[in-house]
Amino acid sequence: MLVSVTISGFSRLFDNDLSRVLDAARAIDEAGADQLVLADHVVMGDRTDRYPFGTFPYAPDEPWPEPVTLLAAIAAVTERVRLGTGILITPLRAPALLAKSIATLDQISKGRVDLGVGTGWQREEYAAAAVAWKQRWALLDDGLRACAALWTQPPPVSFSSSTVSFGPTWCMPQPAQQAPLTGVPLWYGVAAEGDHIERIAELGSGWLPIHTTTPDELRAGIVALHAAVAARGRDAQSFGVRAAAKVVWRDDDRLDIDATRTANEWLAGIGVTSVSVGTGRNMRTPGGLVQFVTDAVEAFRPL
Repeated sequence: MLVSVTISGFSRLFDNDLSRVLDAARAIDEAGADQLVLADHVVMGDRTDRYPFGTFPYAPDEPWPEPVTLLAAIAAVTERVRLGTGILITPLRAPALLAKSIATLDQISKGRVDLGVGTGWQREEYAAAAVAWKQRWALLDDGLRACAALWTQPPPVSFSSSTVSFGPTWCMPQPAQQAPLTGVPLWYGVAAEGDHIERIAELGSGWLPIHTTTPDELRAGIVALHAAVAARGRDAQSFGVRAAAKVVWRDDDRLDIDATRTANEWLAGIGVTSVSVGTGRNMRTPGGLVQFVTDAVEAFRPL
């Protein structure tokens, strides 16, 4: 099982000092984690009570660094860990600019980018970015198709859709990696139901179920997505699923390796390929990062 670490809790764990985040990224890379992930909020409104997945875990003034910018800095101080977003609120970015930013990051990191995509949950972010909330799904679909064209087709590239179109265009550089269909792997952070099944199966390399997805929803989503991916003639076995892990703690504030492994064994059995642990949700103190990641790798790697 692959191990993904989401860096969050910037106020509590890093005292809002982004240079300390770079130190943490080095430690995560050296500790053997497979992926490092950053979340995205362009702005935060005052209605966190509208968070649809329970109680929002942070105050409105919690900092959310722009993830592509920070991942570029992290790419420069790491060697092997893959770099992900979980998720990037894709409709807030103009497609050509997004394509250029991500391709540049992929080149800087020597092909280590996994782009987690979705629409987010806050209307306030769309208002602040002057983007229509009601168009978010069309903007997501058209924008990612446009990015895929710019990343994979020999230039000049032309593209036409209901929300974005352009004539013969050079958007260089292209990404270092060439994942099937998209160049940069796209991981969809949307519910695996209804129209989303085909949305994910069309271009997705993987699925990012939200942390509140129930076990039954997780199982059903994986079955449905494998079927939809296979129906498109794609290899369902190579489709990834990254799910939140349950972390069990010992009395001395160390991760209980055996109990944590046992609590998550069922995930591998239903098709989960990567487990996600977040620093903000799981770490007790900032000084325990290296031990936390080392223990997580030991707990999950055998699964």
